[in-house]
Amino acid sequence: MVLELCLVFFAIALIYSSAGFGGGSSYLALMALWGVGFQLMKSTALLCNIVVVTGGVYHFYKNGHLPFKKAVLLSLVSVPLAFAGSYLPLKQSTFFLVLGIALTAAAALMCFRLFAQRSYKIKDQRTRSYALIGGGIGFLSGMTGIGGGIYLAPVLRLGQYDSPKNIAGLSSFFILVNSISGLLGQAAKGAVVFQWEFTLPLLISVVIGGQLGSRLSAGWLKPRWVEAATAFLILYAGVRMLYYYH
Repeated sequence: MVLELCLVFFAIALIYSSAGFGGGSSYLALMALWGVGFQLMKSTALLCNIVVVTGGVYHFYKNGHLPFKKAVLLSLVSVPLAFAGSYLPLKQSTFFLVLGIALTAAAALMCFRLFAQRSYKIKDQRTRSYALIGGGIGFLSGMTGIGGGIYLAPVLRLGQYDSPKNIAGLSSFFILVNSISGLLGQAAKGAVVFQWEFTLPLLISVVIGGQLGSRLSAGWLKPRWVEAATAFLILYAGVRMLYYYH
């Protein structure tokens, strides 16, 4: 089972990191389908998120696609709320219901932007408004055990907040700090569970896939291709969650 998951985790990290995401949503969906324990899957998904987007943050910043001031402002409210959302006790059935709905909605938003938004021109934005939106997304990301970039990125793209590459960089940073905050929230209530013979091979797989994906995105990979593949994966994960745990 672990070998099969390693191969799929590698592919997911490759695709998601190309769009500035960590892949936590699909990691959770796969582990749920494989029958992995509830707390183990949540802790493992967040840790995989952290190692993937850490490399992404470095590569986007190195290539000039991470406006650091915007990244910090977007995350100021989200980090404590991600901790609170992660600390909130949820039954397994409620967790998968919330996650399934949130992922399906995020995928629909991404598809709408891809097919309905004909032009793209960066607008003069008030970062404070997006910081408040980021706070709500941080709380939701803490509840669902993922970093929240798949919720934030479509909102930023629809609002034409920054260039597509910069939004990928902002999403990577957002996921990193919120995943750390969410993991700390789980630790605060004693819910962090790791089995290193299971978790470590998956971490190695996503590190390799994430490094390749972030290098491709920061270099020459077209964002629209990556967004379409990512939207499909997120939609698949959300629908499978709702189907199996309705």
